[in-house]
Amino acid sequence: MAGKYFDQWVLGETLSHEIRRTVTETDNLLFSTMTHNPQPLHIDAEAAKASEFGQILVNGTFTFALMVGLSVGDTTLGTLVANLGYDKLVMPKPVFIGDTLRCESEVTALRSSKSRPDAGIVTFTHRLLNQRDEIVCQCLRMALIQKAPS
Repeated sequence: MAGKYFDQWVLGETLSHEIRRTVTETDNLLFSTMTHNPQPLHIDAEAAKASEFGQILVNGTFTFALMVGLSVGDTTLGTLVANLGYDKLVMPKPVFIGDTLRCESEVTALRSSKSRPDAGIVTFTHRLLNQRDEIVCQCLRMALIQKAPS
């Protein structure tokens, strides 16, 4: 089990996740089509070329999902009860095919669950950065996590 129990987290703790991912054209095209997103900026090279960006933009929901996925192994793998929600999602810079992305997570709040004495809520601030160390996606993630077995 790679994730931590609620009791093991410390407020302010920051993790730099080891796994990085270079986004491919296939990633973007498959994700866009699987989610029925026909936005020309994501799937039409000619339309994207004519845009202010001059190239295909990676689907933002793929970017968000990748950010969360890159964090799971070090945060909640094996200890998660449920993700309770995401908040303050921003995408301050575009992601393009060929960008290599990495994730950092910071514990920004901790509280025991009122309804589940065997769990607590950890709020993570996840940040996704490109190869130029620019933040391309950021959000708060509230996760209900098991407490360590007694």
